Amino acid sequence: MNWTFDIVDGMPPSSLAASVGTQLRLRRDQRGMSAAELARRAGLSKATLSGLESGRANPTIDTLDAVAVALGVPLADLLAETDDAGAHIVRATDADTSGPHRELLRRVSGGHQVEIWRLRLPAHTEFDGVPHATGTLEHLVVASGSLSAGPTSDLVELGPGDLLAFPGDTAHSYRTTSEPADLTVLIASPVSL
Repeated sequence: MNWTFDIVDGMPPSSLAASVGTQLRLRRDQRGMSAAELARRAGLSKATLSGLESGRANPTIDTLDAVAVALGVPLADLLAETDDAGAHIVRATDADTSGPHRELLRRVSGGHQVEIWRLRLPAHTEFDGVPHATGTLEHLVVASGSLSAGPTSDLVELGPGDLLAFPGDTAHSYRTTSEPADLTVLIASPVSL
């Protein structure tokens, strides 16, 4: 592969380049990987990796993708500017009662993929979840209403305050009866090296 990048000497790194460099170092350190090992796995020179980590390089998407694969993280993890310094608040929204409604509340990165969703289901609704990647776990907490949920072959009756965790890599379903249900769903997917 032909990797192209620019290193601008004597100029301060852009905020995005600095953020990418910070994320690269953090992920590499979390894995106990040396710069030489990461460069080898990504097919880069050590000088190129050093430029990326220092925030002085302007890499192509292909270069960042190769590094993300070598680290075993989604490419988006390397591009995300860190915003974990303070609280993350998602205010409640009005429910749309015309059909199933879901909202991504938060995606948590860092070598793993965690998504938090709000799922609102009207009364008399059947909603089938698509099986996720192997090893994915779903956790759901019922805020209000009642429903049957879980693996399609073994649905569990749930009410307000109940929590259910189950393998999300199999067919799964959500079924309401005569009342709507409002729940929070946390999906945790493994990211392998």
